[in-house]
Amino acid sequence: MNASMHAENAATDIAAHLHPFTNLATHPQVGPLVIQRGDGIFVEDDQGRRYLEAMSGLWCASLGFSNQRLAKAGSDALYGLPYYHTFNGRSNPAAIALAEKLLSMAPVPMSKVFFANSGSEANDSAVKLVWYYHNAIGKPGKKKIIARRNAYHGVTVAASSLSGLVPNHRDFDLPIDRILHVDCPHHFRYAEAGESEEDFATRLAGALEQRILDEGPETVGAFIAEPVMGAGGVLVPPATYFDKVQKVLAKYEVLLIADEVICGFGRTGEMFGSTTFGLKPDILTAAKALSSGYVPISAVMVNEKVHAAVAANSGKIGTFGHGFTYSGHPVACAIALETLKVYEDENIVAHVQSLAPQFQQGLQSHASRKYVGEVRGVGLIGAIELYADPAKRTPFDPAQKAGARLAELALAQGLIVRAMGDSVAFCPPLIITAEQIDDMFARFGRAMAVFEETFA
Repeated sequence: MNASMHAENAATDIAAHLHPFTNLATHPQVGPLVIQRGDGIFVEDDQGRRYLEAMSGLWCASLGFSNQRLAKAGSDALYGLPYYHTFNGRSNPAAIALAEKLLSMAPVPMSKVFFANSGSEANDSAVKLVWYYHNAIGKPGKKKIIARRNAYHGVTVAASSLSGLVPNHRDFDLPIDRILHVDCPHHFRYAEAGESEEDFATRLAGALEQRILDEGPETVGAFIAEPVMGAGGVLVPPATYFDKVQKVLAKYEVLLIADEVICGFGRTGEMFGSTTFGLKPDILTAAKALSSGYVPISAVMVNEKVHAAVAANSGKIGTFGHGFTYSGHPVACAIALETLKVYEDENIVAHVQSLAPQFQQGLQSHASRKYVGEVRGVGLIGAIELYADPAKRTPFDPAQKAGARLAELALAQGLIVRAMGDSVAFCPPLIITAEQIDDMFARFGRAMAVFEETFA
């Protein structure tokens, strides 16, 4: 595509497209990056420039951008049954098979699967299920849901309220009531001087318990957590954190929702992040890598305790009054089912485990750079956090937009990473090879060298 065609694309985009998570005031001056094709772990823009996509799009293209098995599964499904719904007891073979497959893979015993279209919808559905469940068991006051600062759970009204990120709330009149937030478990930033990870975890679990007591245990219904906090900066939980938190939840009969939207399906080196970090959720939400991002689909798994109460209550009412037009969409379910088969056939979890040490070492190779404060990660996900003075833990002035600047410099090296504040994240497709990992960090190293000159 020539420059004039790119200019036409850009002009049309600026005139017609309202972009999420974009500065809408400056976008007309900056213009879009128009991605028009992809293959393997690479994508190409409308001017023919190729990029190593080190973020799997938005944490989701786990099998890269050209998996023919997924394309064929979708095509076959479109020619067979392009649409049907799951309302009023209807179903389709792909939805039935996918639900059964997910239950067989779940990190803890689960009873039923509800399908939605995005992680936001899945987490929004989890909120409604918590409220419905407690009404069903005769505890109508037990409705507050505790999330964590810097968490990200989506952008629907309830899911955005769960998210502990200021831009998700500001001027949207969020969060809604009954949604609470407790401390972020980021040891590097929030631990007290000399406080070990274990002691930090003990303090945070104690603070959670105190918050439950302050609110009244009879009012707190659930706690939601990502095994690794993705959009909040790829924050890996401190040692013993989830073990201690779950003891508090059990003590006060508070349900645990595991948000596996980013961590699920191999990212952390296990099929689910819950396995990696020992979570035993009552409700589990998944999306993104469920279909490798090829089509919108998400899932909510519930254990039998939750299901039994929900089913009994719907019997009293006469229906379970929740669902979406595209819940269990046959094409989305067919692609998701094939995605799970690819994970098994290509032994993706073992592949991640074999490459994780190299990936984490590649991250750590930048730990001693001038402006790097912390490097963190697990499996094939990680982040590098920038500080103006790492020794003193002095952050950059937000106006300098250090993280965004580094991401721009990486783009110039043919590398797509994501800046979340001054944390720069890596989440490459799980099919990445050892050679491509080296290439990825070499490109990043060149961007870092220019960044250091910029802020020298």
